[in-house]
Amino acid sequence: MRRAGLGEGAPQGNYVASGYSVYEEENEHLQEGLRAKVNALKHLSIDIGNEVKYQNKMLGDMDTDFDSTGGLLGATMGRLKLLSRGSQTKIYCYMLLFALFVFIVLYWVIRLR
Repeated sequence: MRRAGLGEGAPQGNYVASGYSVYEEENEHLQEGLRAKVNALKHLSIDIGNEVKYQNKMLGDMDTDFDSTGGLLGATMGRLKLLSRGSQTKIYCYMLLFALFVFIVLYWVIRLR
């Protein structure tokens, strides 16, 4: 394969006159562009890694919060089951009266609008 300007009438070893320096400069320029792109990708991948670590930490915290909430709800449901097993009609009566009171207050608030 022949390159234009190489070896045609030029003295052997005179690379500047043969156009070799133009190719060398172009390669250096392309290397700098490639180096900048690699640097940008490196920083981007580091930022992505940091974001993934932060989001994993947040998910772990949310998991802990949901577990504690699930425990609290489980205990509450256990108490409600215990309440429903007993024959505590007085408590049922109070709950019914409270619900009736809430509905009356809501009706009164909606009616006055």
